[in-house]
Amino acid sequence: AAVNSLYTVQGGYRAIKFNMLTGLDPMSYEAGTHIKIPLLERPIFFDIRQQPISIQSSQGSRDLQIVNTTVRILFKANEGNLPDLYRSLGVNYADVVLPSISNEVLKSVIAQYNASELITRRPEVSAAITAELQQRAKDFYVDISDVSIVQMNFGKEYTAAVESKQIAQQMAERARFKVEQAQQEKRGVIILAEGEAESARLIGNAIKNNHSFLELRRMEAAKTISQTLAKSQNKLTLDAESLLLNLAGPDGSQKKQ
Repeated sequence: AAVNSLYTVQGGYRAIKFNMLTGLDPMSYEAGTHIKIPLLERPIFFDIRQQPISIQSSQGSRDLQIVNTTVRILFKANEGNLPDLYRSLGVNYADVVLPSISNEVLKSVIAQYNASELITRRPEVSAAITAELQQRAKDFYVDISDVSIVQMNFGKEYTAAVESKQIAQQMAERARFKVEQAQQEKRGVIILAEGEAESARLIGNAIKNNHSFLELRRMEAAKTISQTLAKSQNKLTLDAESLLLNLAGPDGSQKKQ
């Protein structure tokens, strides 16, 4: 009989007592061993630890796009109102109240934003959902500590439109790159032509002012040819004329420097 008069509340739990004569006891009991009246009283246990729940919902954005949202909620029972919570919702209160108020809040918040804003202003949207859910849950004696948006998908039409826009932007970037590349190549051709023109002018002035300039260039060319042939594995016999080394004039006399 003494054993039937005791019950134990495990860590992380709280208990309330239901009396067959007087109904629910307004008190709640912490972890430990407590007394009950056999046959008249029975304990009801509540898990008061933080618990997660994921909820999926479909809503419409301000620009009438379908938004499929999944949120993860961390919640626990309000320890000071366990008798009221049991009286109104029972032990499985989370499955009863959280899906309904979550759908209500999500529809209300999502409708305030365009589809693009739901992406660019996601932290703001998450904060608004959290604040409204916390306020609504208090009416049902449930404490919500955190709400996070796990997933947010849009309807097929909007997704296709976004993909088309991205493709168009990529094509525009590619076209812009090709234009810039063509402009760079054009500038390169102009600079090369200007350099060749300046080189031709300088060479012309050098020939005009110094007649030995051509002979010097011939010697430099002969040196380059001889070095190239020396590295070759093939044996070749070339005369001075072929090597541009004939520095004598047509009549055999030494050319003037």
